[in-house]
This record gives sequence, structure tokens and C-alpha cells, in this order.
Amino acid sequence: MSGTLLTHILVLDTLAILAGCILDLLFGDPAGRFHPVCFIGKLISALENKLYRKSDPDRRKQSRGTCLTVLVIIITVLVTAGILVIALIAGKNTGGFIYLILAALLCDSTLAVRDLRKESMQVASALNKGLPDARRALSRIVGRDTENLDEAAVIRAAVETVAENTTDGAVSPLFFLFLGGPAAAMAYKAVNTMDSMIGYKNERYLHFGRAAAKLDDVLNFIPARIAALLWIAAAGLCGEDMKGAWRIWRRDRLRHESPNSAQTESACAGSLQVALAGDAYYFGKLKKKPVIGDPVREITPDDIRRANRMMTVTSGLAMAAGMLLRVSVLYLLLR
Repeated sequence: MSGTLLTHILVLDTLAILAGCILDLLFGDPAGRFHPVCFIGKLISALENKLYRKSDPDRRKQSRGTCLTVLVIIITVLVTAGILVIALIAGKNTGGFIYLILAALLCDSTLAVRDLRKESMQVASALNKGLPDARRALSRIVGRDTENLDEAAVIRAAVETVAENTTDGAVSPLFFLFLGGPAAAMAYKAVNTMDSMIGYKNERYLHFGRAAAKLDDVLNFIPARIAALLWIAAAGLCGEDMKGAWRIWRRDRLRHESPNSAQTESACAGSLQVALAGDAYYFGKLKKKPVIGDPVREITPDDIRRANRMMTVTSGLAMAAGMLLRVSVLYLLLR
């Protein structure tokens, strides 16, 4: 690939990332069955049906799960890159306009800032109608059992979801978009989708989904820490407790079995001066989890809005930082 073509693609990708972020903020994820994640999900299900064998020994399950993980990533990258190459060739007489449009739509599909805010704020709105409505709204965005949660637990779960998904719904996709363009971000999205589908530590997926779960941890490791630091900065910009966010992040950022989940949760808890996490029920079984943050005050429905505000600012800071780095690289290449 010539230097001129590479630079041209980098310019188009940079514009596509910016356009994708704007599309996500204005419209959210592309709706319906044509969303790329829907195709990735169908691919995962199809390969799982072919590769999973309940009677296999644990080591065989793990190797088959690893095979599924590798295949999904390779297919996702090849399909994404193929679509973009065809768009680049087909639109060579339009200055890359077709490529730009498709790349922007792909970038949009990897981000979930608007949808995360919308779904979590529906929980806040449902609280005005009654606890049963709020529990149902919450069940659409969390994996825990919601039937017996009281109001404070519903609010905590919604705030935790906003904080945790700031990483995989915004900062991580942006990290990989700026690092390797739409194909890299779609590969990340494929791993993230596999983790949500087969990454559970239950009888079926403990070994079969191990590769996907571990790879998701690896890919989110750096972005999660970037997200936490940006959240602390966002807390200051939003008028929240920036010092508290820093203090609780430093103390509680590893209080989770996942190496990444407590990064933004701890910053969020400190910025709001509330306690998050703690024990929860999943599929009828109690899961013991440490508390993150200090209960300086009682959590309130308005904390969902405040968390969303900081999540949005955190995402904006990630976008600005990535764009600054990308523009700096382009400046050096174009000199």
C-alpha cells in the first residue's frame, strides 16, 4: 500500500470516526436486524451449535471455544475490511465518499452512548410510575435478577451499568477506532459480543467461553483505565466530587473479579459520594461482591442522570483526545 493511499484512508477514517460519533449522539445505534452486532451474534450462535459438545471434557470444550473465538474475529475483520475495500474501489471517482459513508455507519454501530443514556434514563422515568415498571426497565440493561430489588438497588444497578458500560460502549470502541479504524473496532465489538453471549461462568460456558472472556478482559484493560481517568476529569467538569472520584478509584478500582469493571464504577461511586456494587442475585443464585465507594449519602433517582452526564462528558473527552492524536499523526504524514 503506497504512503499516499494509506494517508488517504487515514483521513477518511478520521472523518468517519467523527461522523460516526455524531450519528451515535443524534440517532444511537442503527436499529433492527441489520445492525452488525446482530450478524455477529448469529455467527456466534451458528458456530456454537457446530462446536459445542456437552459430553466433551473440559479441555476439549476450551479448545473448541478458542477456535470459535478466533473464527469469529477473523470472519468479522475480513468481512469489514472487504466491505471497505469494495467501497474504496467503487467510489474511487467520488473522492472516497462511498467509503466514508459506510465507514461512518460502521463506526456508529460500535458506539452506544445515546442508547446507554436512553435505556438507563428509562429506568429513572419508570421509577415515577412504580417499582415494578422500574424493575422491568432495568432488566433490559442488566444481567442480574431484578424481581426483588428495592428502589435503592434499582438505582444502584442503573448507575453501575452506566459507569461500567462507559468502557465497552464508548471508550474502548473509540480506542480501537483510532488505533486501527473500523475493522479493529468491529473486531473488538465481536469479542465484546462473544463475552456477553458465552463468557458466563456457568456449567455450559465456564470452559467453552473462557477464551472469549479472557480476551475481552485483555482488550478492555487499557481503555478501562483511560475511561476511569477521564471519568475523574469529567466529574470535575460536571461539578461533581472530583477528589472523591480520584480517592475511591485509587482505593476500590480492583474490587471486582473482573480486572476492568471496577475502574469506572469506583470513579463513579466516588464522584457521586455513594456506595455501588455489593451482593446481587444472578439466575436465582446469590453472588457475593464487595461494595465499591462509601455511603456518604443515600443514592437517589437523580444519580442516574448525573452518572449519564459524566458518562457523556467522559466519552467526549475520549473522542477529543483520540482526534487530537489522529490529527497529529496526519499532520506529520502530510508535512
